[in-house]
Amino acid sequence: MKKRQIELVVISDVHLGTFGCHADELLAYLNSINPKTLILNGDIVDIWQFSKKYFPATHLKVLRKIMGMATNGTEVYYIVGNHDERLRRFCGTSLGNIHFVDQLTLELNGKRAWFFHGDVFDISMQNAKWVAKLGRHGYGILILINRNINWILGNLGREKYSLSKRIKNSVKGAVGFIQNFEHTAKELAIDKNYDYVICGHIHQPKKEIFESEQGKCTYLNSGDWVENLTALEYTFKRWKIYRYSADKLSPFFADEELKGMDIHELLVATSITVKPPQKTTKKAKI
Repeated sequence: MKKRQIELVVISDVHLGTFGCHADELLAYLNSINPKTLILNGDIVDIWQFSKKYFPATHLKVLRKIMGMATNGTEVYYIVGNHDERLRRFCGTSLGNIHFVDQLTLELNGKRAWFFHGDVFDISMQNAKWVAKLGRHGYGILILINRNINWILGNLGREKYSLSKRIKNSVKGAVGFIQNFEHTAKELAIDKNYDYVICGHIHQPKKEIFESEQGKCTYLNSGDWVENLTALEYTFKRWKIYRYSADKLSPFFADEELKGMDIHELLVATSITVKPPQKTTKKAKI
């Protein structure tokens, strides 16, 4: 089957290396598209919870797939988030067509788009990282429990259920944080004269036109591949939220060339030459 030709795709919060990551579904999605530009908007590899005991081959295949897309001409921008913050030292560096950046500005058909992960708005990340990490360990346990529940539900032929999503939507503090996050992003975008502001971090996919006395912008969030399995797609001057549960194409799974590879072969295949550092902000007409 032919792959969908897309101008720009944004994914974030994949959390490779954790039990909650849906690597197989992400591989299916990546194998169904051929984007000109792929933006990885933070928390792709979860270094906070990284363990040598758990990093399945399918998770490595996601990295191999992304590198393969870059090799075939896709421009890939890796915006560093909080869970992969150790990669921040590489910001300004390019690995072939893969560029590591803190944030990114692109020109999309005459409109200015501002991409960043969003952890800069999270006070707990900035002032008490150990508290945030402790909370993430509890979240990881919740995801593991949820995974077992969904295995049972799947065997019973029932729809999967997200405990973490349910809790987030019912706890006033979490709802308030999400609302404040979104409002701050929109206000900043208008203040900086951006037409689009695109974030990740809060695992809440969204597309919304925001207007205030100061101006107007479109707020977008790519969601995640733990709870929602979503991405953002931009083509024909329009943004769309891709939802795996509703839009998945069943024939697309991991590339045939990846199925027979073991972990060592995948690691060798991902080796690539480092290019000199580039600017973290770049304008490109798409």
